[in-house]
Amino acid sequence: MIFRQIYEEGLAQMSYLLGCAATGEALVVDPRRDVDVYLDLAQSLGLRITAIAETHIHADYLSGARELARATGATLYLSDEGDENWKYKGLEGFPHVLLKDGDEFKVGNIRVRAVHTPGHTPEHLSFLVADGAVTDEPLLFLTGDFVFVGDVGRPDLLEEAAGIRGTAEPGARRMFKSLKEKFLTLPDHVQVWPGHGAGSACGKALGALPATTVGYERRHAWWAEYLEKDDEEGFVKALLQGQPEAPTYFKEMKRLNRDGMAILGGLPHPGRLTKAQFARWLKEGAILVDTRDKFAFAGGHLKGAINIPAGKNFSTWAGWLLPYDRPLVLLARPEEVEALTRALIRIGLDEVVGYIPGLEGYAQGELETVPQVTAKEAKELWEKGKAFVLDVRGRDEYLAGHIPGAQNIHAGRVLAHLDRLPKDRPLIVHCVGGDRSSTAISALLAHGFQNALNLTGGIKAWREAGFPLVQGEELVQA
Repeated sequence: MIFRQIYEEGLAQMSYLLGCAATGEALVVDPRRDVDVYLDLAQSLGLRITAIAETHIHADYLSGARELARATGATLYLSDEGDENWKYKGLEGFPHVLLKDGDEFKVGNIRVRAVHTPGHTPEHLSFLVADGAVTDEPLLFLTGDFVFVGDVGRPDLLEEAAGIRGTAEPGARRMFKSLKEKFLTLPDHVQVWPGHGAGSACGKALGALPATTVGYERRHAWWAEYLEKDDEEGFVKALLQGQPEAPTYFKEMKRLNRDGMAILGGLPHPGRLTKAQFARWLKEGAILVDTRDKFAFAGGHLKGAINIPAGKNFSTWAGWLLPYDRPLVLLARPEEVEALTRALIRIGLDEVVGYIPGLEGYAQGELETVPQVTAKEAKELWEKGKAFVLDVRGRDEYLAGHIPGAQNIHAGRVLAHLDRLPKDRPLIVHCVGGDRSSTAISALLAHGFQNALNLTGGIKAWREAGFPLVQGEELVQA
């Protein structure tokens, strides 16, 4: 059996290609949307993709299963578990097989058994794989968002991101049952290959290793002691506590992955815009996505631009802050445009109408800057009660130590809570060191908040100056 893991750093997402050397057939599991990586890999290995499987209806990225099926004619293998709200739609014209718990299919000599493992989502499947050319004994367990290295999938996404209330605790209890009845009944030697690694928002403590084993997780995962003691209540409490904020775009991904999305037929290639084209797109409502670093953006940018620096977190922040109903223009170096476009289509932001390489020749009038305030200046405003302090870090970071009286709104959720923010006094925005606050301020500036100030050096500078912090309910000195 030929086996390859394909890792996408931006979303810490893992997909898989399994090939039968005897027949030349291949299976791809949980593909991302820019599917050329699988087509090129299969060709290099002398394989043809005949089957495509998904573990579940994904929330954090737009699936490439339909895209790859259209390109190859392969059969889709999808879950038929879960309630009516989580049944796949939009499958007309695609050869497909809907799977229940225990169903099996073959790709050459490779045998794949669907194992229903609800908890992260109601319809979730994991795939138990055997190399039939050698033995029928399972070798691999492709667990999607069920079991990660050192962690399990969060059960609160339907509630946190999709707004389906009352699903987090029942999901945690289903996760406990899935671990007990499905995962821990497997032999220790079975290899576990998950759908995500460290950095994903689909869990809270994902390990950085690419794989693990059933035996290792049985002994060393944080949840192992709860299963060993059959402590469901303790497991549920521990699992739901401390989960990271779920990006708002997750809801859109769930809908599109369930119902179907546009088939691209290839990677888009946005062209360089002329000055006239750029002006026309802005007039027609396009958003300029400024991908320069925070320092360049602060020093001068076009009014209305959103600052999302190019880098591994670009997809996630784009999903947090960019709308799905407006065209996008990139401000980026030409050599970065393809990677940025890939990052956007992976979360369904397809309407990238072009790019500009810089501001020279495109800026009309005076550039806008990001006003800065030092920790000392911020403290003076804070002591006099003249400023509103906005902490845009995650909730757990905020609780671990924050400026007294500061309000906490995650940087990605600022646009959803503009009504909580004043325009009539200084609005001091900070994170740890300035990256997230720059992105948040760019969104605020684009929505008319001319009073926003960036705390230079963030909470780190405030702490190093020895200024007061609140940790829990107690006022403490840094």
